[in-house]
Amino acid sequence: MHPIIQNIKEKLGNSSDIVERTINNLSYIYLESVASDDKISLYLNESIITATDIDTLFTNLNNKLYNSHIVILNNIDDAYYYLSSGYTCLFMENEDSYLAIETKSKLDRGVTESSSEPLIRGPKDSFTENNATNIGLIRKRIKDYNLHFDEQKIGRRTKTKVTISYIDDIADKKRISIIKQVLKQIDIDGILDSGYIRDYLEKKQKSSFPKVISTERPDLACINLLNGKIIILVENCPTVLIIPATFDDFLKSSEDYYLKPINATFSRIIRYISFIITILTPALYIAFMTFNQEMIPDQLLISLATQRSQVPFPTFIEVFLYIIIFEILREADIRSPSVSGASMSIVGALVLGDASVAAGLVSPIVIIVVAITSICELVFSDMDMANAIRQWRMIFIFSTIFTGIIGIVAAGLILIIKLASIETLDTPYLIPFSPLNKNLIKDSIFLSGANKRKFRPNYLTMNQKKVGEECEN
Repeated sequence: MHPIIQNIKEKLGNSSDIVERTINNLSYIYLESVASDDKISLYLNESIITATDIDTLFTNLNNKLYNSHIVILNNIDDAYYYLSSGYTCLFMENEDSYLAIETKSKLDRGVTESSSEPLIRGPKDSFTENNATNIGLIRKRIKDYNLHFDEQKIGRRTKTKVTISYIDDIADKKRISIIKQVLKQIDIDGILDSGYIRDYLEKKQKSSFPKVISTERPDLACINLLNGKIIILVENCPTVLIIPATFDDFLKSSEDYYLKPINATFSRIIRYISFIITILTPALYIAFMTFNQEMIPDQLLISLATQRSQVPFPTFIEVFLYIIIFEILREADIRSPSVSGASMSIVGALVLGDASVAAGLVSPIVIIVVAITSICELVFSDMDMANAIRQWRMIFIFSTIFTGIIGIVAAGLILIIKLASIETLDTPYLIPFSPLNKNLIKDSIFLSGANKRKFRPNYLTMNQKKVGEECEN
């Protein structure tokens, strides 16, 4: 056995997936858990066994072996990385260097439809856990030599590939430099998901609202690349990060650009209305029923009072408890198998709602209020945005308990001030509303046709003119 192979086996604790063999004075080692036995038998063993000149075998393998990925290494520490990546390492006596030959086994799933961001119209493919596949999904959409991919390995133990992608003549160079610097400063054991990277990108200014877009959709990533944003791909993770993100980005969908502008505009208006409803509705109900009853028409007030006459709890406790029950049902739906999850949550909501009203624990209007609130929240597919909405909904509820409408106004002002104070890579979070930009609002709420979208957002790039468009002064 070659002494370097012996050293590698000891370093790896003589793991059960180690395979080593010596043929014609040449030794090789690989990990059968990540390498393909068929590739090794078909290409490597055949080349070694049929070799006639043993003295020049090492050189001939480097020059003539039918494999596109061959790396010459001199440092034994690199062997551990390549072995874990599915390579086979070859060693020959009296040779200082050794070869790492790519023999990866396919351990990831193929390109499938996104389950978290479904579309009715548009591309159905989604990112996977394979880094090369994800890069390919972007390259097949943007065939431009200015599309760059810069790779770093992060994590002392995992050595995870983290790739920064941008269009060189569009993206802001300062932002690219900042992101690269942040990634270089990450010094932890391992990166297992893009969420690790997101935490480092957001750590300077904590906020419950997301400042980085997470998506599985290649078309959404490409739309943002063309606008001047930067995306980050993490090996073994099907979710890529898009930065910088603004509040407005979470109320858009890549499907908007595939629909007629008037239909897409209507959908965006619905999302803004849903955001307001899902945050304010429970707090408004508590305020009207507890402090500001004069704002309710008399007939409606009598009806609501009649419904609540048998309920033993104060209004805010009634609302709070039922919101918690709905959140538990939703969490159970997410964590349960897809076969039974949806049916279980529907049955649970119906049974609990009907039984609670029959028992006099809650009034029917509370169930309606909480149901409308929860339905409007489903408009937002990004989990970080949905969680931020939940947190601020509770803030509005608690601010209403003591002061009614005044508490809602105070919480609303705090929310607006908080959103206006957030920045991502020097990008205001509320742009184009604060600071006000009339031109960008055209692509925010009111979507114009493709033939009229002649400029990229000026807060993302100085290269605003879109290629092939005649821009008006």
